[in-house]
Amino acid sequence: MSPGENLDPIPDCFILQPPVFHLVIPYVTTIFGGLHAGKMVMLQGVVPLRAHRFQVDFQCGCSLHPQPDIAIHFNPRFHTTKPHVICNTLHSGRWQREARWPGVALQRGASFLILFLFGNEEVKVSVNGWHFLHYRYRLPLSRVDTLGIFGDILVKAVGFLNISPFLLQSPRLQVPCSRALPQGLWPGQVIIVGGEGIRVEGGFTLSLRDEATRTPVMLRASFTDRTLAWVSRWGCKKLISAPFLFYPQRFFEVLLLCQEGGLKLALNGQPLGSTSLDQQTLERLREVRISGSIQLYCVHS
Repeated sequence: MSPGENLDPIPDCFILQPPVFHLVIPYVTTIFGGLHAGKMVMLQGVVPLRAHRFQVDFQCGCSLHPQPDIAIHFNPRFHTTKPHVICNTLHSGRWQREARWPGVALQRGASFLILFLFGNEEVKVSVNGWHFLHYRYRLPLSRVDTLGIFGDILVKAVGFLNISPFLLQSPRLQVPCSRALPQGLWPGQVIIVGGEGIRVEGGFTLSLRDEATRTPVMLRASFTDRTLAWVSRWGCKKLISAPFLFYPQRFFEVLLLCQEGGLKLALNGQPLGSTSLDQQTLERLREVRISGSIQLYCVHS
């Protein structure tokens, strides 16, 4: 970047909220800017061997008395004869009718990665890359401004997918970098790439390759003309409308969420639409490859 050159202004919704590591439970924190459709919250940790239950609450405030409304109460329970998960909403001091999911998708003594993806009408929860449940909002999502974590849980990191916890934990990775996708991609799986630009020229490429080393789809950022685009196998380019964030010494995080019919893209926690791929093509993918003029800190798949 030349002296005196200004960065493009970043809308408030793209401002990064730092992750927090090795939480002391119970833990309560403010969610910068509150929650809105497209935002994602990630928890990484371990379920203790003798865990009975824990809860993750997305609250409307943080007062002790009176107790704030809880828009989303996520509550895995391990101590019953049939472990299960409860979701509910607390409004004006009263719990609503609870929603119950059999099975927990979490194991005592095992590590986990939980992703909460907030949509327009419901939150979707994935555990270790697999879709687990969805819960329809009963209170406006715009009221939520606080995260509370309680109970039998060891949390190594919590992030708001504006900057990944892996970014600060891991050493820099060599570029180009590849990660295997031994079972392809299935609905609910997530790919996260975190890094920062190192030059104004050049670019950044995230390629998904299949068994025959073909590239059905590629995400490409051009640092020269400040564009972000999907590129198909045949070279067709589809520009993505978004603030350009790939500057030297500025962190970025790319998230790809596999869903039926294609891949959903988010940049620094903000949804940027999707690209269409049939399920057969997704299942045949075997490698994610990252290259370009960047410092690479994490590739999670």
